[in-house]
Amino acid sequence: MNINKFIYIKLIIILLFSSNILFASDTKLIKQNWSFKGVTGKFDRSSLQRGYQVYTEVCASCHSMNLLSYRNLGEKGGPEFSLDQVKAIAANFEITDGPNSDGEMFTRPGRPSDKFVSPYPNVQASMAANGGAYPPDMSVLVKARKGGSDYIYSLLVGYEDPPSGFKLDDGVYYNKYMDGNQIKMSNPLSDGLVSYSDGTNATESQMAKDVTHFLTWAAEPHLENRHKTGWRVIIFLIILTLLVYFSMKKVWSRIDSEK
Repeated sequence: MNINKFIYIKLIIILLFSSNILFASDTKLIKQNWSFKGVTGKFDRSSLQRGYQVYTEVCASCHSMNLLSYRNLGEKGGPEFSLDQVKAIAANFEITDGPNSDGEMFTRPGRPSDKFVSPYPNVQASMAANGGAYPPDMSVLVKARKGGSDYIYSLLVGYEDPPSGFKLDDGVYYNKYMDGNQIKMSNPLSDGLVSYSDGTNATESQMAKDVTHFLTWAAEPHLENRHKTGWRVIIFLIILTLLVYFSMKKVWSRIDSEK
């Protein structure tokens, strides 16, 4: 009886392991040659600016970015919009401010110092507007998801018709990169959905790449500075190692000569 149990358990483990391999191979993330990868990686400024446009015109109707201020769009290492562009971008949004001298709240045009405006006043309102699903804040979404940038890109281009026999609940869509392959967000992108100001062809893949680029910067705004600091540290350690080596060599040469 014990032997049969052992064989049964072993069989289950083998089957589970095999199914995991199949699942992993079916959902292997799409790897992109991101410009910001590697120790010398840098953000593509044009892609960041296009990505902000995709976020504003497509994603911002549901997803907030509460950790970003409009002035961040003009800072070095990011999209690097000019000061006038940042002011114009911020002024497009209405900000609730106050109270005024009468004790009442009022609205005013946005300023560079303001945080990104959220599409909903609170979590409950966002869930009510999205069938009970909460659209996550996108400020650090790339770092919060396993697979990072490649996962976000893959998810955005991973919508397709479900395989035969796969049942979807009402208001749910099939995405081969989502856990369980079911997602409540409909496909947000389609060819030509936005008109890029720089003339770039706005294909679904291009928009997914640009907005992922932008979200990666939002999650890691100091990435380029970190890379620069890393190189400085490496160079410093190399020089220090050489100095120590030659110093020790000189010391030992004196000891040898005394002997």
